[in-house]
Amino acid sequence: MGIPKTLLLVIAVITFSVIIISFSVRQTGDGEVVFSVPKGWPKPAYNFKINPVTQDGFKLGRRLFFDPVLSRDSSISCNSCHTQFSAFTHVDHPVSHGINGLKGTRNASTIFNMAWNTSFMWDGRVKTLAEQPVNPITNPVEMDNTMENIVSKLNQSATYKEDFKKAFGNTTISSQQVLNALAQFLVSLQSYNTKYDKVIAQKSKDIRFTEDEKEGLQIFRNHCAQCHKEPLFTDNRFKNIGLTVIPFYNDYGRMLITHDPKDSLLFRVPSLRNVAASYPYMHDGRFNTLEEVIDHYRSGVVQSPTLAPELRQPLIIDNKQKAQLIAFLNTLTDDEFLYDLRFRNWVR
Repeated sequence: MGIPKTLLLVIAVITFSVIIISFSVRQTGDGEVVFSVPKGWPKPAYNFKINPVTQDGFKLGRRLFFDPVLSRDSSISCNSCHTQFSAFTHVDHPVSHGINGLKGTRNASTIFNMAWNTSFMWDGRVKTLAEQPVNPITNPVEMDNTMENIVSKLNQSATYKEDFKKAFGNTTISSQQVLNALAQFLVSLQSYNTKYDKVIAQKSKDIRFTEDEKEGLQIFRNHCAQCHKEPLFTDNRFKNIGLTVIPFYNDYGRMLITHDPKDSLLFRVPSLRNVAASYPYMHDGRFNTLEEVIDHYRSGVVQSPTLAPELRQPLIIDNKQKAQLIAFLNTLTDDEFLYDLRFRNWVR
């Protein structure tokens, strides 16, 4: 006997209502953030004793991250170059665009799992997360502002003074408090719920690698894991990966900071987590696809004195293996992180 149409209609209405109610709860709920170290991961480098994460500090940092008040003319925010759906990078431009549409020289870095970073920026010029925002804030082609000007503007806001009191216990806002609040938000951006993580942790018998993904993991471990070490998929070091220097940018990487010729063309090894969502690739965004990146390692590496030893020989894999490697890299996408409502814009 078939189910009466009226009953089917009732079921449909109830189901739709449940979906709407669930969606509404998620949309309106602000959500709490609890920092955790996944099983098997190394100890974080971030010093939680100096600047512990609190719910009020996290919310304040999130508000500042999305607020264009941090730029000189209040036209752009941190989020302008770091959008959540792309793992907090800038997918629509090879290099970042700042105030008045001015172009930088580097692709905006992804932002997640920063508690494990031992330095920041493509060249490692910054040592602590609380200092990191000073660079884009004061850069003349990014936010072109000063911490003094930001503090002055924030101290004129009654709502910000209330938020800073909740987070730090006083209404007189300081530059250190601004940076500490931003650090609390940034360090809370954790990504560790990918298909890769679930398979490795054996969280469910229903979640398994496909044959191509399994083969891709083996290819990755044979050829890529020397620099992109699991589980962070970076070794926090700097490498010359054989890229040509684009004359317009004239960017020689870490050497610009250390002035040591041995650091010529060395750039940070980025994490490959969420790599499928965070194109374009390399420090200057020169590659748009993972296929192009792999082809570079197969035949495009430029030999030079500082080239990483791991790249002295080309990557020898065929097209099928390339596809399998990409299939594995796609398992490093963390949709829960990319669409987590706690990291959305809650500026009031």
